[in-house]
Formats: sequence, C-alpha cells, structure tokens
Amino acid sequence: MKRLSILLLFAALFTNVAFAQGNRMKETGNDRFAIKAQPFMGFYIDMNRNLININPSAPTGINLGLEFPSSRQRYWQQYHNDPTVGFGLSYINWGADKPMGHAISAYPYILLHAARAKHFELKFKLAAGMGVVSRHYYSHEINETDFNSPVNNTTFSTYLNVYLSAGLDMDFPITRNFAINTEFGFFHMSNGKIRVPNRGANVFYGAVGMIATINPEEEKEPMVFPNLPYRWSLNVTGAAGAMHLDREDKHKFFIASLHTGAIYNVCNWYGVGAGVDVFFNDCVSTNSKNGFYREDLTYTFTDKLRVGIGINNEFTFGDVTAILDWGVYVFNPSRNYYNSYYHSEEYKKYGDKRPLFYKCKDVGVDDGWNYFRFGAKYRIWDNIYVQASAKMHLQICEYVEFGIGYRIPFLKKSKRQNGKVLFHHNRKWWEKY
Repeated sequence: MKRLSILLLFAALFTNVAFAQGNRMKETGNDRFAIKAQPFMGFYIDMNRNLININPSAPTGINLGLEFPSSRQRYWQQYHNDPTVGFGLSYINWGADKPMGHAISAYPYILLHAARAKHFELKFKLAAGMGVVSRHYYSHEINETDFNSPVNNTTFSTYLNVYLSAGLDMDFPITRNFAINTEFGFFHMSNGKIRVPNRGANVFYGAVGMIATINPEEEKEPMVFPNLPYRWSLNVTGAAGAMHLDREDKHKFFIASLHTGAIYNVCNWYGVGAGVDVFFNDCVSTNSKNGFYREDLTYTFTDKLRVGIGINNEFTFGDVTAILDWGVYVFNPSRNYYNSYYHSEEYKKYGDKRPLFYKCKDVGVDDGWNYFRFGAKYRIWDNIYVQASAKMHLQICEYVEFGIGYRIPFLKKSKRQNGKVLFHHNRKWWEKY
C-alpha cells in the first residue's frame, strides 16, 4: 500500500500541473486532452494449482491514462461515433511479493461510446500493449522438485509479456472539466508460449478514480466523410514465430501460417467473411519432450501441417484493424498423436484415428478440433499491412506469430470508373469520392 500511496500522490501532482498547463492552452487554442488516475483491486480467475499454493492476496494497482477525445477530423472517428483514444500506464501488485512481485504495463487504448446522458457516459474500453514483471520462473535456478511449490512462480517465465485488457468505463461529470470515473474489466498478461511455464495471469478488476479534461472549450468544425467505396476485400497474410514447449527443454520450435480470407464489409467499421488457414508447427517432432507422440516416432513434413477453415471478423479503426477468427481443422494428422503421459482410457474408443470432431481432455496438451485467432494489423503503406496475432485453443494460447499481408479491396459497382474493379487504398482515398 505504501507504493500505491506514492503513485496516487504523483497522479494528483500530475493533475495539478496539467490544470495549470491547460489554462495556458486556452489562449493558444490547442486540442483537448484528459488526465486519468484509477486505483483498482481485482481477483484471479481460473486459479491453477500453483497460484492456490502461493495463495496471493487480491491483485491491486493503479491505472494512469492520457486521453485525447475525438477531434472529428478523421474518417474512422466519424464511423465510430467519435471515440476517445489514449495511452495508459499501469502498476500491478500481484499480491505476493515472493515469488509473484509486481508489474508495469504500457499500452494504447480506445474508448467506444455506448451511452451518453447529461450526468453519465458509458464506454467500452479495449487495450493492448506490453508489460514487465519483476519476478518470474527460472527452471535452472530453482531447487524445489515440486513444480507447484509456493516458492515457484509458474505464472510468468519472462520479464517481458503481452498485456491485454477490456472493460466498461463510466464517467460521472462533476464540473465541466472534472469527473469521477469508474471502470470494471478484465486484463491478461503472458508471453504467448515464447517460453514456458506460461500459465499467465487473468484478473477481473474494479476501479474508482478521477479524470480531468484540459482545454474543454476547444472545438473544431467536424469533417464529413463518404462511406467506404468497397464492399468486398481479399486478405493474404503470411506469419511466423517460435514456441517453447517444455520447461526442461531449451529448444524452441519454428511455427508458421498462411491465411487467405474474403471479407464482406457490413458497414464502414466491421467486416465478416470466411477464410482458409494452413499451419506449420515443428513441435510435432522427435525433438519434443512434451509434445505430440506416437509409438513409431517417425514424422514427416505432412504430419506437421494443419489446415482449417474459419469465420473471420474485422473491426477497423483507421489504419488499425482488430481481428477475431474462429476455425475448424479439416486436415489435422497430429490429432492422432498425443503425449502418452496424459493418455487415458476414454481416448481408446476412437481407435487409431480420431474423427473430425472429438472430445478433448486437456486443452494445451491435446489441442482439440477448433481454434481461435485474435490480434491486430496495421496498414503501413496503402494495401500492405503488418500483423501480430495469437492462436488459441479455447483460453490456452498455442503461440504468438508476426507477419505481413496484402489487402485487395473490390470497388462497389456504383463507384467503378473506367472499368476499374480493384481499389488502391491510399491514405486519402475519400478525395476521389
């Protein structure tokens, strides 16, 4: 609590300085921004045996934010009902100084308006960034033989981790430039199996704080943009990465994927469609100590492949697009290979070959017949984008991958000129429409 009090003091001082700076901004006519501070407390969900043995207290901390309300000068702001974007910094006390420690996370976030009234605003919050933890698991330094011992922290195995958060944000204005703020949400932190053990932290939290808006009188004439000129688009993405399979094994396995998907743009900010995925995972190998297994121990290149078909969802925020896919494996030789240690009698009913859909006993060891992919892509130049995503089986991450892709939009019939069908998505496309 001492550290939390110090952080709250700094937040209050920072707010006072921001108010003073805001008075000077009114004379120069700069854009609005807001300062936010939120102390929070939460609880762990899906407690694993290691966390139960450590028995941490409730995770606590503080969220700090620098927010920029919509200036109504960009087309995606118009499409999303003038959202607020911000940059956040969070301090987290995991509730057990040894072996859990603390964390600092930095992330951009967006607030999407859900409801507005004179004395109340409700927004959806989405955030993604990176976090650094002060303590993590070292397999070569811990002498305890019990993997779930209270002195072992199997939640994290690297200092640097991915931070993801989502929730409901509520403002209760007190004055024109000051409001009480509450937030209820969820955050996750893990490294995506770049190194194991990687059980990750999943926390539901509640927060109460304050938000001060600087230069609230500044307004700009809103720009009005046309609707997107294309209805369909085709995405082709290649990605790769590496994953760690067993804590006692220093070897990292190469993974890669190729995705092709057709997206129908339902509106200016949401698209849905279907796609085909080809996955390569080198952990289907005799080098794996805790991976897929079969008695003859001979594997071919084909054994390492999986092919799936899925439903693709895209949520577009200007140059940034959030993706959420769900797919089913239609070609998956490795579904018949599983670690003998986890093998039980219930699998014998399938014989030597499992069907397309089958019961999965332990996600993470035995992946199952379907998968999820969520992540984000950023348009770096016209139709070219870079992408970061995580492939999941239910709530368990299989791996994180990074890639590059190309988007091919097809013009609506009413927008086609001189017989052109394909759309070159430059930065100021609306100037032609």
